[in-house]
Amino acid sequence: MNLLTSLVKISLITIFSRMLGFIRDILIAQYFGAGMATDAFFIAFKLPNLLRRIFAEGAFSQAFVPILAEYKNNKSKEETRTLLSYVSGMLILVLTVISILGILTAPLVINITAPGFVYFPEKFQLTCKLLQITFPYILFISLASLAGAILTTWNFFLISAFTPTFLNISMIFFSLFATSYFHPPIISLAWAVTLGGLLQLIYQLPYLKNIDMLVLPRINLRHTGLWKIMKLMGPAIIGVSASQISLIINTIFASFLKSGSVSWLYYADRLMEFPAGVLGVTLGTILLPSLAKSISCGCYEEYSSLIDWGLRLCFLLALPSSIALGILSKPLIIILFQYGQFTAFDTKMTQNALIAYTIGLMGLILVKVLAPGFYSYQNIKTPVKIAIITLIITQLMNLFFIWPLKHVGLSLSIGLSAYLNASLLYWQLRKQNMYIPQPGWKIFLIKVIISVIIMTIILISIIFFMPAWNSGNTLTRLLRLIFIILGGLFSYFISLSLLGVRIHDFTRKALNT
Repeated sequence: MNLLTSLVKISLITIFSRMLGFIRDILIAQYFGAGMATDAFFIAFKLPNLLRRIFAEGAFSQAFVPILAEYKNNKSKEETRTLLSYVSGMLILVLTVISILGILTAPLVINITAPGFVYFPEKFQLTCKLLQITFPYILFISLASLAGAILTTWNFFLISAFTPTFLNISMIFFSLFATSYFHPPIISLAWAVTLGGLLQLIYQLPYLKNIDMLVLPRINLRHTGLWKIMKLMGPAIIGVSASQISLIINTIFASFLKSGSVSWLYYADRLMEFPAGVLGVTLGTILLPSLAKSISCGCYEEYSSLIDWGLRLCFLLALPSSIALGILSKPLIIILFQYGQFTAFDTKMTQNALIAYTIGLMGLILVKVLAPGFYSYQNIKTPVKIAIITLIITQLMNLFFIWPLKHVGLSLSIGLSAYLNASLLYWQLRKQNMYIPQPGWKIFLIKVIISVIIMTIILISIIFFMPAWNSGNTLTRLLRLIFIILGGLFSYFISLSLLGVRIHDFTRKALNT
């Protein structure tokens, strides 16, 4: 299997999913704007999402994938099926309890995570109701993440990459056709979230059956493999929780700011998540099982080479993406969101937050490449310590930035702390001799930086001759934006080519195991 080909295919599917996500957010912005109702929904949606990242895509995947790869490569098929049966049974039990507790204690949860809402009873009650509807999402999406982790270990990357589209489809459908059946209309989005989580799980079940890994969940607390995963999950939960706690604290800060601040941060985050998802998450998805296979087979040079490959792709693709996103921040927000209830003032506030996010985008993507290097080694403690340090520094920056910069300070602190996280991870990989850089890095970086400078000049020059972005109809504005993006892409890759950097040089075969 060619990892670069898989990366391209997964990236295209992720782009499709993110485009659906933008359509979803355009509809939310158009019908609900940026105010009390959207602030309430985004808080209610964020909390189960945070738990999903902790228990499913975060700590669980980091602990589960290396053990599953070890079983797949060194154990019998029946032993692997038994492991999956006990893991899924335990996951269902724990997450069902968490979901029930979340529904019953919704007012207390909102009181802790968005205390500023307490001073606005209507907003507080609405947020509690939305949270009670969306909390079961964590159960469905966590089981979907379990299915996705199994499929990626079997090199079925495209299936799990396509899965998130069902959440977007569900929210788009409810936004267009179901809002009139709910009062207030924002409640329709909460039901769309829960249904979207269920659809993501159901979609993957036939593919698990095809590889004969669809098992009946069972409970057995004495199983060795299960305990091994749980022991790894302990520190992993602490590590992942550190970054998620940082987001919760940001939400707490934002709840005290001007109404709309939570929504501005959400819309900016959505745009920032586009390159972060297409590049960072995709690279992490491919690297973790590949690195775990290398370690389980004792191929340590292959492991180091994979890390080097991922880092070079990071600089090759993430650096120009972060610069371009900052330059195009205003037209992107106007074209995607400035309709109906979403005003020019909302555009300005969202743009400020987005520019702050783009400063740290490179760091966020680097973390997605460096962290799997530890997880594949079943070394969870090192990234946990680094995550805790990052959490403390992030909150100190929040306190420093929030008063002069308001909501923009919150996004800036996340971006800057990502560089600290990435730097510490890299330092530890080198210190523990887990990664040895391959030759040619200096000349490679020089070529990339020159190409980025040329792309920046081209983008700014084209924008200078463009009319105001709020003029013309939506289609005209969109065509202008596409023209600018194509101009930037063309100038960047032509510059790389002239300097001797070829994309096909990054072609890489996966380890056959």
